[in-house]
Amino acid sequence: MTTQKNLPKTDPHHHRAKIKNKLNYLITHLPEDITKIEEPKAQALFETTAKVLKGLVNAYNDYEKHSQEAWK
Repeated sequence: MTTQKNLPKTDPHHHRAKIKNKLNYLITHLPEDITKIEEPKAQALFETTAKVLKGLVNAYNDYEKHSQEAWK
C-alpha cells in the first residue's frame, strides 16, 4: 500500500492526503471550541463549519475511490 510519505510531491494524491488530514483535524477541533464559547450564533457557525468540512472530506474520499462519475 502506498502511503503519503512514499508519494512524490508532484502526485496529487500526496496533496489530497495532506489537505484531508488538515480538514479532519479541524473537524475534531471545532467541537472543542464550541464548548469553550457561550455565544449561540458562534456555536452554530462552528457546528455548521464542521458539517461543511465533513462534506469536503467525503468529496476527497470519493475522489480517492473514484466513486463519483466526475472523478472517473
